Amino acid sequence: MDALTVRGFDPELEQRLREVARERRISLNKAAILLLRRGAGLREEGDGEPEGAVGNSLDAFFGGWTAAEAKAFDDAVAVFEQIDEAIWR
Repeated sequence: MDALTVRGFDPELEQRLREVARERRISLNKAAILLLRRGAGLREEGDGEPEGAVGNSLDAFFGGWTAAEAKAFDDAVAVFEQIDEAIWR
């Protein structure tokens, strides 16, 4: 099938479709096909997510730290960046 017209996109679905197209730098048509295939339980070779990938379900947690929180975290894990020379003898 070369063409199919789909009507009735609600604003939420349209927004998600545009987000996928923008994130992947693909056309709206390719984004729609990608989402349709996923919704149908089909996968395409190289669709960008390996089998068992988390996808974007954790995106809400990224970039949520203030500068002070990020510095506190970096300070707390700095010890893990030090090499214990005794272990490497």
